[in-house]
Amino acid sequence: MSSDSAKEDCLGWAARDPSGVLSPYKFSRRVVGDDDVSLSITHCGVCYADVAWTRNKLGHSKYPLVPGHEIVGIIREVGSNVKRFKVGDHVGVGTYVNSCRECEYCDDGLEVHCLKGAIFTFDSLDVDGTITKGGYSSYIVVHERYCFRIPENYPSALAAPLLCAGITVYTPMMRHNMNQPGKTLGVVGLGGLGHLAVKFGKAFGLTVTVFSTSISKKGEALALLGADKFVLSSDEQQMMALAKSFDFIINTASGDIPFDPYLSLLKTAGVLVLVGFPSEVKFSPASLLMGMKTISGSITGGTKQTQEMLDFCAAHKIYPDIEVIPIQYANEALERLIKKDVKYRFVIDIEGSLK
Repeated sequence: MSSDSAKEDCLGWAARDPSGVLSPYKFSRRVVGDDDVSLSITHCGVCYADVAWTRNKLGHSKYPLVPGHEIVGIIREVGSNVKRFKVGDHVGVGTYVNSCRECEYCDDGLEVHCLKGAIFTFDSLDVDGTITKGGYSSYIVVHERYCFRIPENYPSALAAPLLCAGITVYTPMMRHNMNQPGKTLGVVGLGGLGHLAVKFGKAFGLTVTVFSTSISKKGEALALLGADKFVLSSDEQQMMALAKSFDFIINTASGDIPFDPYLSLLKTAGVLVLVGFPSEVKFSPASLLMGMKTISGSITGGTKQTQEMLDFCAAHKIYPDIEVIPIQYANEALERLIKKDVKYRFVIDIEGSLK
């Protein structure tokens, strides 16, 4: 490692152990390579992944751990081979920062599914042997391929949640043709992902129904987000009344729910997409076989589709609902996120508070 890259000139907030408590932390980033860009981070969205990794929920967290993979910033330096960006450009970085760039999925712009494994934005082993550190920090160095142009006049703070929450729901909606005006869409759960699924559904011209176990979500689903209908999913009569009426259902919830009732709501050849992480998925085979229905899974998206989604949001004025916070509030924000006490995404004002 060169002396330049060894300078601990990046200020971040890191967890030191599975308590997940974040505090200030200085570290070094790699020097800017020929194909890299360095960006000063202005905003970073807060995702449930930040909770899971800082608290070692999956058992492989490496400390100190700097979370954050919904990153927006301004380019401050570019490598000699960089053609797509210049100093001063507003760009975003999502859930991964590298891949093999040789396999069939990388060739198709589906780098997140790289055969050798995408290198994630934090807590992942990078090509130089270091552990990646995320966006709760002052700047980041990334290969230009994994950067996205933030459309002109699209507010940086609002762009941040699109880099994970937005692309996580947009990708399966496009894959399963959930952009056909007049079709019916059900959205299970109304958090960071679910509220964007509603917004995309309305922009695509779908009839959108929100399913929730909480009647308190009814007003915000209909009045704030513009959904067409609201269904209390614990009300068996409301659910049965909608049998075989949906073309698509997207489940954004990570809690364990019964799947048979939702499969019964699908029309013949209907699709239920899972983007949350419940601990298990149970359903009767008959629920799938009768009516040749499909259950599909999806995570985030490739570079090509991420840029497409950002441009679509700008063109259709789709904006996440956010609460902007200073970095000093990050620990409280993660606690509130666990309690689902946010409408609908926290975004850290890195530029204004990380000193």
